[in-house]
Amino acid sequence: MTTSAEATPVVRLRALLDRQVAEGTLGTGAKIPTERALAETLQTSRTAVRAALAELEREGRITRHVGRGTFLADLEADADLPPAARGTVQTSPAEIMATRLVLEPEIAALAARHATPSDLEHVEHCLRRGNATSTYEEFEAWDSALHRAIAAAAHNGLLLRLFDTMNAARDLPVWGSIKRRSASPARRCGYEDQHGEIVAALAERDADAARDHMRAHLVDVRTNLLGFA
Repeated sequence: MTTSAEATPVVRLRALLDRQVAEGTLGTGAKIPTERALAETLQTSRTAVRAALAELEREGRITRHVGRGTFLADLEADADLPPAARGTVQTSPAEIMATRLVLEPEIAALAARHATPSDLEHVEHCLRRGNATSTYEEFEAWDSALHRAIAAAAHNGLLLRLFDTMNAARDLPVWGSIKRRSASPARRCGYEDQHGEIVAALAERDADAARDHMRAHLVDVRTNLLGFA
């Protein structure tokens, strides 16, 4: 059994935030303590805290805004889901892509209509961070964060929960294996360009373009992964 002293900083930070939510000292959208304060509370270095915050940001549990601070997202997003919808869904890459093509283009269209300036800032932040990564793992993490940021920007709680249930399936080993086998520098460049088109459509509040660019992106991903459009 892992003790609190042995737990990694990101595990301890998750536990700290969960506890503060349960106690009512933090709520969705609340500003969380500074890196210095968290380092003191968790008895670890600021570097470790910074890495833990980056992981939670990729998971969509927090949002960070330059010059404003770090804010809590909805840590209890799964709490109201039925048991069958919690955790990792056992499915196939073909089913995942079929579901993504049903949900994400319409989510992108809604995001174009309903995203706040703060939402768009976070979406653009995920895009920039993903484009700046140097490893496959980092790019994949920020790719996932970007798509979730778009889903959150639609401001539809039910769709976000459906997205999270679907997105959890991307952690299945078979998904990771097929993604890694299909990865190449040229394909990454293509995905970066497609992400940029989606984000630009969101910024322009062009719902039709956001829908079309998201659909085209996912069709390209499916072709690269599974060999059919």
